Amino acid sequence: MTEATSCGGVVIYRGKILLLYKSYKNRYDGWVLPKGTVEKGETHEQTALREVKEETDANARIIKYVGKSEYSFYSFHEQIVKSVHWYLMEAEGYHSKPQKEEFFVDSGYYKFHEAYHLLKFPNEKEILKEAYEEYKKLKSKNQWGIRQRR
Repeated sequence: MTEATSCGGVVIYRGKILLLYKSYKNRYDGWVLPKGTVEKGETHEQTALREVKEETDANARIIKYVGKSEYSFYSFHEQIVKSVHWYLMEAEGYHSKPQKEEFFVDSGYYKFHEAYHLLKFPNEKEILKEAYEEYKKLKSKNQWGIRQRR
């Protein structure tokens, strides 16, 4: 068994959530949130920001930590136990461009109910719900996007 740690973001701009569509050799197809593996010397926040930028080309900033998801899978007959640390992020705009080298073929911003139903993995759906509730709370208190208005 090997343990792995990744970090990612629930990236929101004007109420819409950024998703990626991955298509890998017809063996894997589905919509996901941007995330990736922590590199040596990186903090979780640095990893989340780097992975969002690399996978989507979106400029975003971290608003707050929203939680951790855990799952396991098999790779080459070895069990991998993965922890993913998630951050609520605010994008600077609607720009996104999927990273072709990682087999992402599409990206875009979707309304919550669309994003929720598009996401492939149940654990990402749960993180999306938690992050979106936090977004709505901050927005209702006029604390979302406040730094951009200074």
